[in-house]
Order: sequence, then C-alpha cells, then structure tokens
Amino acid sequence: MKIFMKMLCVGLSIVFLIMSGMVSVCAEGQTLDIKAKSAILMEPNTKTILYESNIDERLSPASITKIMSLLLVMEAIDKGQLTVEDVLTCSDHAASMGGSQIWLEPGESMTVDDLLKATVIGSANDATVMLGEAVAGSEEGFVAMMNEKAKSLGMNNTNFVNCTGLDAENHYSTAHDVAIMSCELIKHPLIKSYTTVWMDTLRDGESELVNTNRLVRFYEGTTGLKTGTTSAAGYCLSASALRDGTELVAVIMGGDTSNDRFEGAKKLLDYGFANYSFSEILPEKTEEITVGVENGVKKSFKAKADGSLKLLLKKAQSSEITQNTVINEGITAPVNKGDKVGSVDIYIGEEQVGSIDIVALEDVRKMSYLQALRWMLSGLVTL
Repeated sequence: MKIFMKMLCVGLSIVFLIMSGMVSVCAEGQTLDIKAKSAILMEPNTKTILYESNIDERLSPASITKIMSLLLVMEAIDKGQLTVEDVLTCSDHAASMGGSQIWLEPGESMTVDDLLKATVIGSANDATVMLGEAVAGSEEGFVAMMNEKAKSLGMNNTNFVNCTGLDAENHYSTAHDVAIMSCELIKHPLIKSYTTVWMDTLRDGESELVNTNRLVRFYEGTTGLKTGTTSAAGYCLSASALRDGTELVAVIMGGDTSNDRFEGAKKLLDYGFANYSFSEILPEKTEEITVGVENGVKKSFKAKADGSLKLLLKKAQSSEITQNTVINEGITAPVNKGDKVGSVDIYIGEEQVGSIDIVALEDVRKMSYLQALRWMLSGLVTL
C-alpha cells in the first residue's frame, strides 16, 4: 500500500508539472524539463514541428522581435535597396531608444555593417531603429512592413508595435510564430556572418560587443540567432544550430532566468539532433524502363526515375522505408523529354511521405492522320 501511494504521489507530481508547463513530453514519450512558458523545436526547410509546448500563447517577445527587423533588412539588401557599406546617420528618434543600446548620438554616422553587428551581437535598440528607418523612412513605416510580412508568413498570433522588442501594449508573438520568422531569416546566408560572432568591436575598437547568445560560444554547431529579455517577457531565446547537414531552430519564451532559456534550448536541440536527421532516398530501380504510349509514332519510349528525395526522419525509421513504382495510365502522344510519366512513391509503413518523379527520356510525336493511314494500310498489306 505504501509503495502504491508513493507511486501515485510521484505520478500526480509529474501531471502537475506537465500542466504547469515546467515539464513537457516529446512525441517519443521522452520527458524534457523545459522551464519556460512556451517552447518549440522546428526544422526550417519543412517547417516540421519536432517538439512543442504551449506554442500558440501570445507572449511579450522582447528583443527576439528583432528577428523580423533583421529579416526585412536582409530582404532590402537582397533587393539592392541597402548595402553593408552604406553609411547611415542617426536620427533623434533612434538615439532616444532605451534598453540595450550602443549609445548612438543624433547625427552620428555608422555603416550598415556595423549597425548589423550592433543589432545582432549587442541587441542594440538604437541601431535597430536606424536600420528600420533606412528601409522604410520611419520606425512606424517599418513596423507596418513587419506586420505585413508576419501575415504573409502565416504568423497569425503576432502583432508588432515597435521594431526593437521594448515592452509595449499590444506587442506580442508566440513561440510558433517566432520559429517561423527565425526559419525565414536563416535562409539568408549573410545573417550568419553576424549571428555566429562571439565578440567584435565598433568605432575603431572603442566599443566592444559580446554576443548575448552564449550558445554561440558554448554549443557545437550554433548558427544563431537572437536573445530577448524584458520584465514583461522574461528570458527568451531563438537558437539555431547545424549538425551533419541538419539545421534546427529552438525557441524558448518566458523563462524565469537567463540560464532557463539557454538550458532549455540546448535540451531541445540535443533532443532533435539525437532523434532526427535528413536521409537522401534514392530510387531502388535505377535502370531505364519501357513505357507504352497511345497515338504516337512509336508504341513505347524509355523513362527513368529522376533524382532523389530528401526526408527528415526519425533515425529509427530508415529501415522502415518502402518504395512503389507507379506509371501513369493512358499516356498519349505527344510526349516530351522530361515529362513526368509516373512516380516512385515512398512510404513509411502505410503512410506515403513523398515521391520521386519518373520522367520520359525521349520525345514521342503524335501520329498524324497520314501516318495513321499508312500504318493501317501497311497492316492490311501484311494480312
């Protein structure tokens, strides 16, 4: 009886922790002790959610707001609207920002390159506003662009009031939405030349920057991304890391301490790298196949499976993969080289998880009336 009561108490304790958000359970049943209001682990290419805990609660995002700011700056650079060599001048508004900053003075000039360093590494609010003003003309205009971009990405539980993440009424996001914009940001290779830097300087070495994301120094494969801390938001982090060709994004929101966010992100990333990886699936049948065709100048043509399929899989699933070759029914001429004429369907158990196209290797012209008549006459002569 005593043993039973002890087990019951332990079970109830675990249930309480899960309901309170202090402990959550992964898809595999593995328990992670994540001390935060919200957490998510996402694979950027497929947007697959590998772990989630309370991911749609609207919370203050603090400086991980700057992920969207940086995304718009990267897009402006891609379009040629800005270059990293451009020199910008600090406005009175940008210089008035509180919180973390590099103490820009009104009228002070700085390159886009240095402002990106300050924003990414030092989480400088004044530098962020300067970049936003350069893109949109004003912070208000830039924030409108941020919200428009959020909607286009399907970030349905996000609203930005500023571009810095300073606490403000009606300024909110969710772990899910932060993961979405994080995945979008890391598509830009340029950003990683800033997010992977541990220390740097500005103003000819007079101002020192130390990355607020300590995973850059202490977690293998870290590629970014951004921290955030305010009284309303608590301790937040969006962390990205790359190992063996697999990149993951972990988001922690509402941690009670700085250590909570870093330890939580490490647990999420460790879990993801231990249990998932990309596998390149090659077609089992690599030889050419003969495919029949109707109304063509010839009765068949050669085809072949084209390429491979890259899948994010649980590591234990690799042995469960099966393939099924399917040729389209009723193929009629004309057929052009490269046309899809079938597929190699990939399954895990009974679930189809993808396919590889089977394409024609040659052209087949449609038979003309004259050719059809000749074909019929030749058949009669043979008879």
